[in-house]
Amino acid sequence: MPYRSGAFVLEHIERVSRALPFPLRGIDCDNDSAFMNEAIFDFCKATGIELTRSRPYKKNDQAWVTQKNGSIVRRLVGYGHLRGLDATETLASLYEVSRLYINFFQPSFKLKSKTRHGARVTKRYEAPLTPLERVLRSASIPESTKRRLRTRFRALDPLDLLRRMREAQQHVARCSASGTAPMETQTADQIPLANFLASLGTAWHEGEVRATHRRKAHVAHTWRSREDPFEHTWPTIQQWLESEPGITAKKLHERLVAMAPAMYSSVQLRTLQRRVKAWRSNRARELVTRILGHADAVKAGAATQRHHRKTTGP
Repeated sequence: MPYRSGAFVLEHIERVSRALPFPLRGIDCDNDSAFMNEAIFDFCKATGIELTRSRPYKKNDQAWVTQKNGSIVRRLVGYGHLRGLDATETLASLYEVSRLYINFFQPSFKLKSKTRHGARVTKRYEAPLTPLERVLRSASIPESTKRRLRTRFRALDPLDLLRRMREAQQHVARCSASGTAPMETQTADQIPLANFLASLGTAWHEGEVRATHRRKAHVAHTWRSREDPFEHTWPTIQQWLESEPGITAKKLHERLVAMAPAMYSSVQLRTLQRRVKAWRSNRARELVTRILGHADAVKAGAATQRHHRKTTGP
């Protein structure tokens, strides 16, 4: 959805209900006003759908949803910011392909039992199955629906779906980086299926192949993000350091607190310690440079005198 709205939620609930191979019996949501409103309540009441919500400030009530959001959505989309209708269409194109790959070809574990023996927890899992296999094994699904799903499964190519997912992720990554939807991909830019298959064997050499998970170029942070608390008193602090080179930053901070208790507290101590450390480092560097420069000047003067004596004689 381009943004959270009760009208959009109602429209997408109807679309999801038609796409599911089994009847939609319940909706469990958080306390967002896009879900908890009269329109959704009246719709669920009219269609016989049970509407439940999580408890306020109990985020673990949505643990299964959050788990899928991390293991599927974020792995596909990444954490970039997508805005606008164009970004919505770009993201929808990725979901359109990925839902087929995940539901028809990607198996997952389901927890069967969990027992605790003191501090040790033992978990037992069922055999990994794809969502399609779980639906086909269910006795509550009509045989006509199962036949339709088997026909759809035989028509799908997992390699082609994976290639289309990679291309859609490239679009999402460009949209996230630029803030606008990418231009239509030309046919020449699309990777042929045979070349994509050949590249899978060596893709791990290049690191992360998902464009949505590649790190952006690091930009050096050279600006201040907070106001400098020692901007006005730093000349005074420098005078104290010049007159008392061995004084500690903690002693300097105590003087500042005594001088202006309304401006300074223990929160700025670590900042002052960094400033003092940087100042002393710069002063030491200047001193070394001055000494080396003086030594070079002395050497250059002595060499000039020797050259002068050689050319003029004693």
